Amino acid sequence: MLELGNFTFSILLTTFIAVMVALSILVNGLLLKFSRSMGTKNEFEQIRWASTTKPAFGGISFYLIFLLSIVFFTIFFPNQEMLLNKRFLGFFLSVSLGFLMGLADDAYNTKPFMKFLVQFICGASFVLSDNVIHIFPWEGLNIFITFFWVVGLMNSVNMLDNMDAITTSVSVVICLGAIMSFAFRGTPINLDLILLLGVVSALIGFLYYNWNPSRMYMGDSGSQFLGVFLAGIGVEYFWNAPNYYGEFDSLRQLIVAILVFVVPISDTTTVSINRLLKGKSPFVGGRDHTTHHLSYAGLSDRQVAIVMIAISMLAMVVGIFVMNNIRNWNTTYSVICGGLFALILGSLYATTRISKPKPKA
Repeated sequence: MLELGNFTFSILLTTFIAVMVALSILVNGLLLKFSRSMGTKNEFEQIRWASTTKPAFGGISFYLIFLLSIVFFTIFFPNQEMLLNKRFLGFFLSVSLGFLMGLADDAYNTKPFMKFLVQFICGASFVLSDNVIHIFPWEGLNIFITFFWVVGLMNSVNMLDNMDAITTSVSVVICLGAIMSFAFRGTPINLDLILLLGVVSALIGFLYYNWNPSRMYMGDSGSQFLGVFLAGIGVEYFWNAPNYYGEFDSLRQLIVAILVFVVPISDTTTVSINRLLKGKSPFVGGRDHTTHHLSYAGLSDRQVAIVMIAISMLAMVVGIFVMNNIRNWNTTYSVICGGLFALILGSLYATTRISKPKPKA
């Protein structure tokens, strides 16, 4: 394998990123133009926070560039062992199933049971391919946490996709956290890095159309794809990753994971608590997310996106810093970092209790 410091391959990776961003912009632009030629009745159109219907094709570009990233790696970094090993094949199967299920849901509005079944299969694929979270001495508990992580994150990312640019931007931050973790570990260029760079490029290109006021949504195909992809990245680079010194501490791994994923975790937790208190199902859509309440509090949609990006960046940087710069993890560090997570969660939850809904006309 070739090291990240190699100048030639740095140029190659820079070119790869630039090409994939341009391709994402081009593909999404073509899909947007295609959607307009289909007439007013289009199965791939959705209503989110805005009152207007918009195309929901974004996930197609995500998956396409994901596949092209694999092709790029095969051509420039020939390593058949990495492509054919059990862990990657299980991850690839899960990501593909998540994308296809989301695509079907965008087109045909599939039943919740079918969505959960596919999500469960994605979790099973993680377990059977040894993409398992290993922080407890009991394997059964590790398997349960892995299922919960995969299924929970697929639903969490889907629920977070409720306002322009939120899910796209937060996903970019999470991927950047994984890339930073990759760099700290001094790992040679491998398939994981190429996939991360490819997906980040796809998201940046899509953000051109998804930033407020958006012209396109990612749809369930995008949110389900990202849910599985980010779940796999989380297992590899946060749950199971030793720090810079090769040390592993279960409590530190847990805290780092929840910090990096603080925005989707906080939003899902807050919405679930509030809906259950009202006797409603957490899985029924509504304008009661943390993002919506920030809008009710007086922020514009763009300001809400900036706030969520800032929260995600702060928590991610803290998580990566403590993971790679602190040795001899102890209770004090756990309290401080756990307190930061509690502060973010508590603040977002308090916003939903204080601000009053003011539905848009």
